Amino acid sequence: METPVNEKFRDSIATVNEEGKRAWVYPKKPSGKFYEYRKWVSYGLLIFLFSAPFIKINGNQFLLFNVLERRFNIFGAPFWPQDFHLFVISMIIGVIFITLFTVAFGRLFCGWVCPQTIFMEMVFRRIEYWIEGDRGKQIRLDKQPWNAEKIRKRVTKWVIFFIISFLIANVFLAYLIGSDQLLQYIIDGPFKHVSTLISLLIFTSVFYFVFAWFREQVCIIACPYGRLQGVLLDSKSIVVAYDYKRGEKEAGRAKFKKNEDRPATGKGDCIDCFQCVHVCPTGIDIRNGTQLECVNCTACIDACDHMMESVNLPKGLIRYASEENIAKKAKFKFTARLKGYSAVLFILTGVLIGMLFLRNDVEANILRLPGQLYERKENNMISNVYTYKLVNKTTDAIEDVHFKLLSHKGKVELVTHKNFTVPKQGLAEGTLFIEVNASALSGDKDKVKIGVYSNDKLIETTTAAFLGPRSYR
Repeated sequence: METPVNEKFRDSIATVNEEGKRAWVYPKKPSGKFYEYRKWVSYGLLIFLFSAPFIKINGNQFLLFNVLERRFNIFGAPFWPQDFHLFVISMIIGVIFITLFTVAFGRLFCGWVCPQTIFMEMVFRRIEYWIEGDRGKQIRLDKQPWNAEKIRKRVTKWVIFFIISFLIANVFLAYLIGSDQLLQYIIDGPFKHVSTLISLLIFTSVFYFVFAWFREQVCIIACPYGRLQGVLLDSKSIVVAYDYKRGEKEAGRAKFKKNEDRPATGKGDCIDCFQCVHVCPTGIDIRNGTQLECVNCTACIDACDHMMESVNLPKGLIRYASEENIAKKAKFKFTARLKGYSAVLFILTGVLIGMLFLRNDVEANILRLPGQLYERKENNMISNVYTYKLVNKTTDAIEDVHFKLLSHKGKVELVTHKNFTVPKQGLAEGTLFIEVNASALSGDKDKVKIGVYSNDKLIETTTAAFLGPRSYR
């Protein structure tokens, strides 16, 4: 079935022309109330992003995601691979929160919080405006031949883009390996850490490619979150929307004419100035309705409000609103769908908080040495050999560590025959023997409970399998 003329825009994306080639977007420099708000939010998030790896709490990096060494710090609290279940629950909470937020407020995250949008619109495009000028000048520069002016502007822009990309790559490296190690690499010089330098240049090239060439295509093509809009949004979701009832009226859109009695002519308030299209960073026409390319950046709201003020018409022709609000003047309601998501989010958040409070500072694992049978000793004692691993999740060393048998009469002996210390945020490994009197065993395989003590204070308990002779069942 042939697509209606007013719906043909849905057959392709705004950044691809009829020949299937890239349609480069030259958005006009935005200005207005919402843009100022976005600048404050963006610069606050950028300060946080660049400073978080260098902030220390009790000697711990504020945020660290060292996958290779399996060390993670979240808000200064250290986490280990043994806490993976907490990470899984956190990820599920994050997905449900984004789902809830999208159902209620659309793709607001993309326009206000997403790092891709913040870097693109508040860093790289602003540099582009500073070097090449606004929309019209950029279009003319692109069309003109490669003369001295064009070479100077383009090379200057590309060099600055590369430097910023290199800086971003370094900050991300600080999140991965730790800021102290990064600073040490810088002091040592790049040629002492060639493999790290190569990785850094690869990430720099990726960032440069994204922000210098791929740009808004990340939001339109690569980002899966934008595709989820079609599933998550409904007529009650608040999005950046064009009020077609007011903008079209009976006679539709029309250019503004001075001293015209517009209400008497039946023309809509939309003066067809295309400012909302020119300012859009993804090149769409918001008057066509909600589209997957829209990142809710509010640039079209500011542009439209400015034009409405210029022609003495009420602002808000493009605004945050739901389809129901525009069609029926319906107010926002906390629907059953939102209540369901909120309930699940509340329950999972409670579970996570409970797990964090119950999380042990020490993780103990004691396992029988593979392939080893029990050993019969004097005085009817049965001995098993084990390996132990203690993980210290705290920022203080745990001293005078030793083990005691809690479930049976017997003893625990370390191979080293002395107590030990578990370093802060480190681990201690070794071998130990557990000896139990054969008369205390209930079968050939018992569970024994072992206590981990520090200065005679019980700090953790764990269990292990204990093998004995069948005859003592």
